[in-house]
Amino acid sequence: MDSETKYRVVTAFQRVLNRVTRRLPTHTLLETTGRTSGLPRRTPVGGRRAGSSFWLVSEFGERSQYVRNIKADPRVRVRLRGRWHTGTAHLLPDDDPVARLRGLPRMNSAAVRTVGAGLLTVRVDLDDAP
Repeated sequence: MDSETKYRVVTAFQRVLNRVTRRLPTHTLLETTGRTSGLPRRTPVGGRRAGSSFWLVSEFGERSQYVRNIKADPRVRVRLRGRWHTGTAHLLPDDDPVARLRGLPRMNSAAVRTVGAGLLTVRVDLDDAP
């Protein structure tokens, strides 16, 4: 399957799945501000908090809608274990996303590696550092 077809198939599947997972109270969500609408956009993500930062890897890099929203406005919120945290997202193209995935939750990391193309590391510096 070529990368464009893969992108279309995966994003279509995610649209359906995300409707369900966004409603799960304990699922990790990334909330960005829509770059055109200005409305909050919530995306289920897999990642891990490490100290005052939350790390994740975008499976489609700069093609991901939430990455495009971060480029327009890096202020985000992350829901971790049912609690919202505000922060500033940073796109890290020089970070090794494959190595980064090794330190993130196993199930999500496997899915990102399997379906991903053009991986990109994202770090969110949380305002409410421990």
